[in-house]
Amino acid sequence: MISNEPITKVSIVIPVFNEAESLPELIRRTTAACRTLPMDYEILLVDDGSSDDSAELMMAAAEQEENRIIAVLLNRNYGQHSAIMAGFSHVSGDLIITLDADLQNPPEEIPRLVSTAAQGYDVVGTVRQQRQDSWFRKRASRLINRLIQRTTGKAMGDYGCMLRAYRRHIIDAMLHCHERSTFIPILANTFARRATEIPVEHAEREFGDSKYSFMRLINLMYDLITCLTTTPLRMLSVFGSVIALAGFTIALLLIGLRLFLGPQWAAEGVFTLFAVLFIFIGAQFVAMGLLGEYIGRIYNDVRARPRYFIQRVVSHASTLQDKQQ
Repeated sequence: MISNEPITKVSIVIPVFNEAESLPELIRRTTAACRTLPMDYEILLVDDGSSDDSAELMMAAAEQEENRIIAVLLNRNYGQHSAIMAGFSHVSGDLIITLDADLQNPPEEIPRLVSTAAQGYDVVGTVRQQRQDSWFRKRASRLINRLIQRTTGKAMGDYGCMLRAYRRHIIDAMLHCHERSTFIPILANTFARRATEIPVEHAEREFGDSKYSFMRLINLMYDLITCLTTTPLRMLSVFGSVIALAGFTIALLLIGLRLFLGPQWAAEGVFTLFAVLFIFIGAQFVAMGLLGEYIGRIYNDVRARPRYFIQRVVSHASTLQDKQQ
């Protein structure tokens, strides 16, 4: 595939989870931005098992012809990246743009991504300027970005921003990957010949709260570590060797102290032995936990269950078909 092929249609994929308050404004601004494009477009809203009125609002918007909206409804919550992959399976555009539903990344940036991709790039990433997130979110994002850069060797500055553009052949390649845990920006970069980043604005969240709690960020970090590389398993071997050498050295030291200082010193060194024992036990639990992460990932992949289940797809065309029937 040649990256500088002309773009005739743009598909916008937006995962939605309990965003009923922001949806009307999201649809209005995204539609307005897309209408400025010199080519055809479609907007795919993917409901990731919302418990509020998000699904109803999406279906109502999809039934209106002028919106060019397709509502993809999942039967339950699968997570942001799985919801995006579900949207990818229904796109028809030459260029696909992902966007969060919280409006922190302005939809008005869409034309800039399209014009940048038209210069021959397979992937167009974005770097958030003057981020309006909490101190913890900024630090966690910086740590995750550094982790990704070191393990993949791809020097992109902001993997956490979902406002990104992908050529169609990149999407097709990702859809052929069957692993259960998928971090889309990283996966896309493994197939991209040419990738770039552009700075974009970042706004405060006006509606609701962030869906990424502290525990979700921790889970994301574990997913990233185990889906990117097997380096932690190799580090376990190194760490185990260091612990074994340290244990052997301490054992020789204790024997020497026992021989030169007498048995009374050995009685007083019981707590030191316990401390050393706890260090070894802690190291074993860390190793078993990390191995468990990899084994659990293997187990999930071997079961080969669907990454998501689409309950319903609603668009103006499907609504007309239903009425005719």
